[in-house]
Amino acid sequence: MLGSRELREVAVDDTAEFFAQLRAALAGEGPALLPRPAGWSGPSDELRGATVPDDVALVIETSGSTAAPKRVLLTAEGLLAGARATHLRLGGAEAGGEQWLLTLPAHYIAGAQVLVRSIVAGSEPVIASGEHFTPEGFVADAARLTGARRYVSLVPVQLRRLVDTARSDARVAAALARFDGILVGGQATPPELLAEARRLGWPVTTTYGSSETSGGAAYNAQPLPGVRMREVDGELWVASPSLALGYLGDPERTTRAFVTDEAGDRWYRTGDAGTVSGDGPWALGLDAEATGTIAVTGRFDSVIISGGVKVNLDEVTLAASSAGSFDEVVAVAVPSHEWGQRVALLAADPAVGEPALDAGGDARWQRIRLALTPFGAAARPALTARIPELPRLASGKPDRRALRELAESLARRHEAEAT
Repeated sequence: MLGSRELREVAVDDTAEFFAQLRAALAGEGPALLPRPAGWSGPSDELRGATVPDDVALVIETSGSTAAPKRVLLTAEGLLAGARATHLRLGGAEAGGEQWLLTLPAHYIAGAQVLVRSIVAGSEPVIASGEHFTPEGFVADAARLTGARRYVSLVPVQLRRLVDTARSDARVAAALARFDGILVGGQATPPELLAEARRLGWPVTTTYGSSETSGGAAYNAQPLPGVRMREVDGELWVASPSLALGYLGDPERTTRAFVTDEAGDRWYRTGDAGTVSGDGPWALGLDAEATGTIAVTGRFDSVIISGGVKVNLDEVTLAASSAGSFDEVVAVAVPSHEWGQRVALLAADPAVGEPALDAGGDARWQRIRLALTPFGAAARPALTARIPELPRLASGKPDRRALRELAESLARRHEAEAT
């Protein structure tokens, strides 16, 4: 019977120190870790003296748009399996000697996995300098890499800034071309952005996964070695050696998210709508090159009914982002007396000091409206606004609940001004 080990909340401000603690946790020589972001004020009263199963090495706190925070229990075996699968897919051989650049916060699973992959590779990661991500800072940090094979993990907004800067700065284009692998994930990446990055010769790989899968489950729409995926009633399920044990202190949510089938295989219900096609060797979980593909169409809770027509807000968000008008655009729903719900678009624009409603007449919004034409009248935005920055969840993803509340507030202000 498994025992238990101490769970310790730790700051990630000193990434080198956290890296050392993570190495000990993975080796079973230290407590399990719950990483906290910069500015963390100290241990949570509710977690004081907490323990977890002794095979747990890391607990990642994450949250959705409407639910309470989840604390995901990740085992050393699962984290290491995920890291090895990444190296097999990117390098075609067991890890060894590769070097990673860390540009993401280590309390996110994507950032933590960069450190785990570094441990598996037996190399020291280069930790990005500077408080905020900039293309110029990225070039300087990339120059500190010494490994023969170089990798980095980015989110789409970082890739967008690098691509935009590379148009006028050859140093940025050259620095990215020097990498052997550039992972991009955390949310959907606009196809036009991917196409432009690849035209520049950058080895970009899109990722799909979550904290519950120890990070990645599929790269370039193909499951990683050892990963199986299936579609059940339109929902994507994942079986993998990297699956989490469940959620700390939340057996009900654990039971809903992790299920065991008649064959005794354990699956994670992702909550994502999508499809699985093809019958290649990946479907059997073999360590062979994948030939099947997955398609993710969005979260189940992202579909609204507007005027009797279904509108997938994730698809609208991706199309609006593809227009390239702003670094980030998010679609949310606002109430409508006539339509039931309508689409609102909120764009990040540091040039505005406070949320600003737009009539949608300038060229940036016109490009976005044109990109949404194929979705029909129901997807046409009833409200467009720019805000200084997007509110974010602990995972770093846009906080859709906060954005929806802001959009509703702006809509009420607009109605009051109109009368």
